[in-house]
Amino acid sequence: MTTKQIDYCIELAHTLNFSRAAENMFISQPTLTYQIKLLEEEVGFTIFERSGKGASLKPAGTQFVSFLAGMREDLKRAVEQGQNFSATYRDNISISLMVRQAVYFLPEAIRLFAETNGDVQITPVFQYENGVESFLRNEVDILFALKEQTKQIPGITAHELFESRVYLIADRDDPLAGMNIIREEDLYGRTIMVGGGSPPALKAVQNRLINSGKIRYFNSPDHDITLTNVAAGRGICLAPGFLNDHSSQFAWVPYDCEETFSCVLCTHKADKRPCVSSFIAVLKGLYREAVAFPL
Repeated sequence: MTTKQIDYCIELAHTLNFSRAAENMFISQPTLTYQIKLLEEEVGFTIFERSGKGASLKPAGTQFVSFLAGMREDLKRAVEQGQNFSATYRDNISISLMVRQAVYFLPEAIRLFAETNGDVQITPVFQYENGVESFLRNEVDILFALKEQTKQIPGITAHELFESRVYLIADRDDPLAGMNIIREEDLYGRTIMVGGGSPPALKAVQNRLINSGKIRYFNSPDHDITLTNVAAGRGICLAPGFLNDHSSQFAWVPYDCEETFSCVLCTHKADKRPCVSSFIAVLKGLYREAVAFPL
């Protein structure tokens, strides 16, 4: 299977017309027909149903073309990244985090790091799930994680970054938004969203509230859906401070509890590159100086 065959297949799936697809790809119709036939013979199933009116995707073809489109986009990004890297950088450091705001000072750290390491590229990799697995497969160099997640992982170094506390997230017009701190009794009678992959410390707080019998709750599958429900006025939620994007869309009010989240950056012990140590030091320095910053 060649990249040209992939492009021909995607274009034909878009136009469902051999003549128009060939014209758009700047080839003859017989050439397109032949290349699609070769592709179908290679994969072992029919992608397109031919008719006098043109072409239509078979069920297996629909799934296959969807995969091809994603693969082609990944390949395009890989080529672009390779072009950027080869032209400017001598090394690359990839850092995995579930959302950009998890390491709030990452953009500032990249800027400061570039002042002395301008030939080293920093590549953020956003992985809401499977970040640890990706790190263990050596697909990324640095992993943002909670300290509790790293205790049983061999061959790594965990660099303590900051302690994050629990916050209440509410709509700006919610009466709770004007409070300086939220206590358990302030939430009685309210509806709280729980679940969505909450870390153990947050689950402990949620369970105490649920066991009080004085709140309503429902399960939310992930943080983005939870925030959508908060914006829709369906409820409020508790969340780690490291998820705060500081956009001012919602009120983030400290919640009165002992639980916190120990946030760390993990590196591979075998990775002895000075640039990695330097970048970690820049990030740790930024968080050390941000004593009054809400985390």
